[in-house]
Amino acid sequence: MERATVLSIITAAQAANLVRDADTLIVGGNGGTGAAEAILDALEQRFLGGGGPHGLTLINITGVGAVTEKGLCHLAHEGLIARVVGGNFGLQVPFMRLVRDELIDAYNFPQGVMSQLCRAMAAKHPGVLTHVGLNTYMDPRQDGGRMNARTTLPLVDLVELQAQPWLLYRAPAPPNVAIIRGTSADEDGYISMEHEGTTREDLSIAQAVHNAGGTVICQVKRIVKRGSIHPQMVKIPGFLIDHVVLEPDQMQTYGTVHDPARCGETRVPVAMITPDPLTERRVIARRATFELRPRDVVNLGVGISAMIPNVAAEEGIADLITLTVESGVVGGVPGHAREFGTAINPRAILDQAYQFDFYDGGGLSCAFLSFAEVDETGNVNVTRFGDRRDGSGGFIDITQNAKRLIFSGTMTGGKFDIAVENGRLAIRRDGAFRKFVPQVGQISFSAALAAQRGQEVSYVTERAVFQLENGGITLTEIAPGVRLEQDVLAHMGFRPRISADLRDMDPRIFRPGPMGIGQGFVELPARPRKVA
Repeated sequence: MERATVLSIITAAQAANLVRDADTLIVGGNGGTGAAEAILDALEQRFLGGGGPHGLTLINITGVGAVTEKGLCHLAHEGLIARVVGGNFGLQVPFMRLVRDELIDAYNFPQGVMSQLCRAMAAKHPGVLTHVGLNTYMDPRQDGGRMNARTTLPLVDLVELQAQPWLLYRAPAPPNVAIIRGTSADEDGYISMEHEGTTREDLSIAQAVHNAGGTVICQVKRIVKRGSIHPQMVKIPGFLIDHVVLEPDQMQTYGTVHDPARCGETRVPVAMITPDPLTERRVIARRATFELRPRDVVNLGVGISAMIPNVAAEEGIADLITLTVESGVVGGVPGHAREFGTAINPRAILDQAYQFDFYDGGGLSCAFLSFAEVDETGNVNVTRFGDRRDGSGGFIDITQNAKRLIFSGTMTGGKFDIAVENGRLAIRRDGAFRKFVPQVGQISFSAALAAQRGQEVSYVTERAVFQLENGGITLTEIAPGVRLEQDVLAHMGFRPRISADLRDMDPRIFRPGPMGIGQGFVELPARPRKVA
């Protein structure tokens, strides 16, 4: 006689009712993927209907949402959240208002640290001891990861071990409730993720909450027969799952219902990827692509950097490098916008903490990231500027450990009108905001620490390229059609060094069609495996 189903299947509304006032809630998800959207929506509707809960502590590993909607945007309400400990808020912009207006306590830790803290909480360790964050706003000698004035309790300690400084990120109080996601649950609650574009740290989250005596809720798209999931496909054992919410319409990402090429079921020809239009952003991505070398293992950040795979595909060099995303994706063509965190044609999908173990140990050949501000010593701010309180995401983990760094962004901010015409850059109207400033508002990347560690650093804009050297930045290239004084130096809050060998950016960057990078690419020298 077949054993009765032991799985507790509840509705999203019932799941929302399990969250009580003052609970510590940990929510899985990464960028545009992995969020239990039905449960988060139900939790918001319960709160807006007057049913609570109130005063929650929220733990999120990184930004989860579609910028202004969905994901953790559902929870961005005064009174619902009292405190947040998160890796990033850039994909959940409504949260920034709560942080900026001093309505909640807010901590931001590096994304890799947050992922590794899930393992620490599962094992009941005191926290994560790491070099990641030294000399940045994570360091208690600066802000200690605190994102506003009302947040006073220190959660990061500076310690000395073996005559070296380290940061100890304290593990948060054990969460009471976990909200995570999978694809299939069998009748005993064993969870697989065959349609997921990432596997994240959902296993560690479930272990942490289970070991703390809390409640683990997992949203899935289907229920399958007991024991029918291959054991190597099981990501979370059934004894860790308290309740399952069935959501047959669960989307793979915020932009895709289900793309089999994002979860490894099929592969699509790279030739099907259409080149992006030749805009000022495409110019930056093209110039940055010249920094690639054969067999590079690469991380790509959000923004302009996420356009580099499109360039690599057009140039025919995509198979000669390995692109990675901090979410745990290895290989393929990483997605951006609502597909950020996933990739088309991934070669492997790792749990996120393992990806950051590799990053933290210096495994990346190079990394391409964005900047919001750069100062005269080469420091970069991407975390706190203007009205934004983005937080670091994986930026600090990556920039403190990759061998070669390429920061990309437009020269100015705000509304501008810049075009590519006849192989030259045409600046018709410039942006009103300077990005190159005397001193950054917050240190997300420490140039002095990079120099100490022997990292190579470049700053690429649509009209100029700079290098970090000798305690400052040096202008090394300008775009065809650009005037040095009027179009570059006049838009900087300091005067950089100007290379004696100042030259034009490669003219191929400003012409339609492939640039021919693939010709002779394999003969370029590979990057050394260790930083000197």
